[in-house]
Amino acid sequence: MSENWTFVCALSELLPGEMKTAWDEMTSVPIVVFNHDGQYFALEDRCSHEDFELSAGGYDPGSGSIECVLHGARFDIRDGRALCAPAYTGVAKFPVKLEHDAIWTRDDRE
Repeated sequence: MSENWTFVCALSELLPGEMKTAWDEMTSVPIVVFNHDGQYFALEDRCSHEDFELSAGGYDPGSGSIECVLHGARFDIRDGRALCAPAYTGVAKFPVKLEHDAIWTRDDRE
């Protein structure tokens, strides 16, 4: 498990309803971080249906979901679970911490 946190951005750079991407250098995993009404969530930036970046799709702050632009699979940003076909498997959720006026995340899978 990685103990190294990845810097995403300054807190002021990720407003409610926005998302930012980051790259975990230790595990070579792309991560997308969301500001959902002042709560921060991070998911692996990879659709579980087909290996494609979720961040290219649409984040809907109202429903707290992101839709993969490739085939329309949707995922809950709070826990990564799949919300509709063609995805039946969720995506990995990662921890987020706020420290030194910045947002940090990491791939904490073993």
